Amino acid sequence: MLTILGFTMIATFLVLIMMKKMSPIAALVLIPALFCVIVGKGAHLGDYVLEGVGNLAPTAAMLMFAIVYFGVMIDVGLFDPIVRGILRFCRADPLRIVVGTALLAAIVSLDGDGSTTFMITVSAMYPLYKRLGMSLVVMTGVAATANGVMNTLPWGGPTARAATALKLDAGDIFVPMIPALGVGLLFVIGLAYVLGRRERKRLGYLSLDEALEPRSETVLVKAGGPGTAAGTPATGGPADAGAGADGGEGDTAEEEFQGLDPNRPTLRPKLYWFNAGLTVALLASMIMELLPIPVLFLLGAALALTVNYPSMTDQKARIAAHADNVLNVSGMVFAAAVFTGVLTGTGMVEHMADWLVGAIPEGMGPHMAVVTGLLSLPLTYFMSNDGFYFGVLPVLAEAGAAHGVSPLEIARASLVGQALHMSSPLVPAVYVLVGMAKVEFGDHTRFTVKWAALTSLVVLGAGILFGII
Repeated sequence: MLTILGFTMIATFLVLIMMKKMSPIAALVLIPALFCVIVGKGAHLGDYVLEGVGNLAPTAAMLMFAIVYFGVMIDVGLFDPIVRGILRFCRADPLRIVVGTALLAAIVSLDGDGSTTFMITVSAMYPLYKRLGMSLVVMTGVAATANGVMNTLPWGGPTARAATALKLDAGDIFVPMIPALGVGLLFVIGLAYVLGRRERKRLGYLSLDEALEPRSETVLVKAGGPGTAAGTPATGGPADAGAGADGGEGDTAEEEFQGLDPNRPTLRPKLYWFNAGLTVALLASMIMELLPIPVLFLLGAALALTVNYPSMTDQKARIAAHADNVLNVSGMVFAAAVFTGVLTGTGMVEHMADWLVGAIPEGMGPHMAVVTGLLSLPLTYFMSNDGFYFGVLPVLAEAGAAHGVSPLEIARASLVGQALHMSSPLVPAVYVLVGMAKVEFGDHTRFTVKWAALTSLVVLGAGILFGII
């Protein structure tokens, strides 16, 4: 019964948010609370929620101060040269911009932290997408999928969890997987190329001067776009697969191109190299694990505010300017704590995992590595990485060992689903992505899941082809 209720709860949540019948925060709180009562554990709801909140509190703190920090860095103009450089390289061509999004997200993902990756990627690319009228779900989908592939780095989390759970060396798991993960990353870049062609076909492209000059009309003007003469208003209508879905943010004549506005009063050009050095030092400290990430961002945000805006009034104004993002993201994380707390506390996750493992036919025993790879898609999407790697993976490894399948193969196969995992509603970083991009979570999910799942299957297929899995 718990198995059925668990799957029903997850399906109800996904359907309601994708159909926009409930907001993600409301759905993450009310649906698990209802199902907690249905399974007869309503009296323990408080304990489950507090346990979930306790587990996610450090993540929420990290996101709160990280948003303030990177928000201040955007305000002072740290990323303006990056935006201008990308724009010149991309020549205001939607195809190049989407491919550039994939490359930027993959490169920044080397720090191993999804939230940081999304904040930097969106900070750099959002103004370009908005100025050219491009689909923002394309940006979030490509960034999330690229980060998902790169999330398998040993310091990214999943590989370390798999190594710990099965008592293996992280290098022995990851290094042989590099060719398959490389194929997955190439597939993401190819996907970005295809999606970019769609955007180019829909919008055409602006000349560099047109892209840089302030917008003076309600809609964009195409520069020789397909089927449209120069000077004809672009409708910005939706293209295939969600193009044009930008979370309800309309393009208005009053909207400024904030990412490249050289006259905004928050700029601090004389402190550019201080801010650049502080950011590099912060990221290096994260990679070297000198201090817990929440502490690093807390210190970084405080230092950035104090140095760039010595006046208390200015500091309050900057904090207020980013309060919406902070509240939305931190609220989403704590709401997700209700969902995960109820799933775990009631035992639904455990029963769902046992059912899936038990449903594997006996004849599939010699192919447990492939089975693990396939199961990693739904399980890492509907469960936390901790739940999957410490709760389910040992069971799969034990079943594989009974049929002569190496734990190393099982561990490598378990990494396959990470491309999809990064768009899971249980991953706090995805709320940073959609929040900063001003995209509805349901729109992001509807657009991204199919491409992310396909990317995971490509990685699995490459692993099988290369004899890694």
